[in-house]
Amino acid sequence: MDSGNLTLAAWSYGLAGFAYSAFTLHLIRIGYLRTPRNVSAIALLCAIIFGAAWGWLNLASLFYDSGTLVTLGTLSDSVRYGGWFAFLLMLFRPQKGEKLPSVVAWMIPVAAALVLVQILATTDVFMPGGTLRVQRFSSMAMSLLALMLVEQLFRNVPEDSRWNAKPLCLGLTGTFLFDAYLYSYTVLFNRMDVDAGSVHGAVHALMVPFLLLSTARRHDWIAQLRVSRKAAFHSATLLISGLYLMFISGVGYYVRFFGGDWGRALQQMLMFSALIALMVLALSGTVRAKLRVLLGKHFFRYRYDYRDEWLKFTQTLSAQHSPQAMGQQVIRGLADMLESPAGSLWTRGPNRQTFGQVARWNLTECTEVEDETSAFSRFLIQSGWVINLEEYAVAPQRYSGLELPSWLRSIPRAWLIVPLRVDDELTGFVVLASPRTQTDVNWEVNDLLKTAGRQAASFLAQMQATEALLEVRKFDAFNRMSAFVVHDLKNIVTQLSLMMKNAKRLQANPEFQQDMLLTVENSLDRMRQLMLQLREGATPPGTAFGVDLGVVLQRITAAATSRERHVDLKNSGRVFARGQDDRLERIIGHVVQNALDATESAGRVWLQLDRLGSQARVVISDTGQGMSKEFVRDRLFKPFQTTKQAGMGIGAYESFQYVQELGGTIDVQSEPNQGTTVTLLLPLFEDQNEFNSQMLKAT
Repeated sequence: MDSGNLTLAAWSYGLAGFAYSAFTLHLIRIGYLRTPRNVSAIALLCAIIFGAAWGWLNLASLFYDSGTLVTLGTLSDSVRYGGWFAFLLMLFRPQKGEKLPSVVAWMIPVAAALVLVQILATTDVFMPGGTLRVQRFSSMAMSLLALMLVEQLFRNVPEDSRWNAKPLCLGLTGTFLFDAYLYSYTVLFNRMDVDAGSVHGAVHALMVPFLLLSTARRHDWIAQLRVSRKAAFHSATLLISGLYLMFISGVGYYVRFFGGDWGRALQQMLMFSALIALMVLALSGTVRAKLRVLLGKHFFRYRYDYRDEWLKFTQTLSAQHSPQAMGQQVIRGLADMLESPAGSLWTRGPNRQTFGQVARWNLTECTEVEDETSAFSRFLIQSGWVINLEEYAVAPQRYSGLELPSWLRSIPRAWLIVPLRVDDELTGFVVLASPRTQTDVNWEVNDLLKTAGRQAASFLAQMQATEALLEVRKFDAFNRMSAFVVHDLKNIVTQLSLMMKNAKRLQANPEFQQDMLLTVENSLDRMRQLMLQLREGATPPGTAFGVDLGVVLQRITAAATSRERHVDLKNSGRVFARGQDDRLERIIGHVVQNALDATESAGRVWLQLDRLGSQARVVISDTGQGMSKEFVRDRLFKPFQTTKQAGMGIGAYESFQYVQELGGTIDVQSEPNQGTTVTLLLPLFEDQNEFNSQMLKAT
């Protein structure tokens, strides 16, 4: 090591010794040695103390060429790892009355063995002459095992403790990851990376603030943990990867040792090929599936973590918002439970009499349908069983009455038929292909698939019901629009019928002829508006603008006069309201017509127009038969509610909707046999000229 690296290494190890020493004093000050003593706290304190010793001893060995200091420094590092192993493994101890998880149980002797081998190799009492190689391999193995334990900790920490545990995991990951790199480099190339070794202590010192942050946030910053299956799988993957790299490192070492001039090149080629092979294995779904099955068989009493499977399955189904897209998600959700690589979904067709393929994943399309009266469909409907085709091929007597359809035999590697049932009604089924690895379909698998099938069927039924409801709403909107149009057509037909009735008697009268032409022209304009309304939607085209209500009321009274009915009009000047001329005339005209229909010829109907604050007020009163309070409150402004024998009950509803749309209100006061008063309040429309003239008068 040159003088520059020597100076850097001295500062580096000195910084590590100072940081760990300060951390030790902090832990003692906050009570880590007080009674009652926590075993986990003692293990943590031990790891930090020997970390400080490791830093100071390595610093001293740089100034004093002493093999004893180097040995003591390496021993301190071994005990430091032992302290971290003890601390992390104690966090996984089971609660009272529970057993230690099997995944953690085998880690304890492995960790103890690695620390023991490292100590024996360092003191030169184990494998004389080969202790350096053993020491390097055990150092790399300890760093990989430590990384695996930190990964377990982070994956299993409760949500409410993750805020405290995250800095600890970051600090330990940085420490052990750098150690793994340094020791792996030494194993692979039979020499230390001088530059990395120079900053070894500094990296440790930089990680100490993360450890300090965890203890500063809360004193009880780590809760007891339980091992989950998911964490066991990932940890096993990490451990297997580490063991694989260690094996390849050993092979590479001997290739280089015995390879002569070609040793270094062969070693690099071997390491590159090994890394590529590891990536291929890590990305292989078959390898992952076999590892999950292996762990499920040998480490756990039950194969599935039902909470994790259910959350994952529900999240998969909830990710889609249409039956077409959800079909594939149902297949994927069921297939992932058993590592199946393909499947298809069959549901009832529009006629509800047959089942057809509606979604598929990695399978060919099938256009055939299955009748609900077939033996296959009846078996699924009556039994609700999951059909295992491999079992059926060996022992068909277990599936009494089942006959497989021809299209099912044409599906490659068809394996399981999962029924989808809602309230004992079969809504469909899923065909799953054979899994990537051999899987035993026992009672646990059958129960899980049947329950998951019910949930999937419920999701599909809910999605289909939602789509059906949307269609009903669309038809409802169309029917409502049609009802408005039919109502207006009825009024036009009534007006034209009355005109034709009078034409027989007054056809020679010039005034009647002129009035008839105006009526026909007005009817044509209104029918054109209705056609445009049908074409463009429920809301008539055009925007709201100022309407002279006085002119509108005059036209309404004139129309009543032409029908030989008299309507009194009291107009308090020009009043402009916001709205559409033809719609306001139709709305007010409808109220007036209702008043005329409810009033005998000898009775009285009158209109009043004035202003009320910032609103235009139109009052329509009559002395007719009136309505009950219950009818006004509960039925008057609802569609298809009427007191007329030939009425449709649409006009009042349309009037109410349009007035509200404009920002106005309708008030109805009525008593049976006492008459009715309808008050319309509409927002005023003030044009600029009228507003300026009013301002001039005010000044």
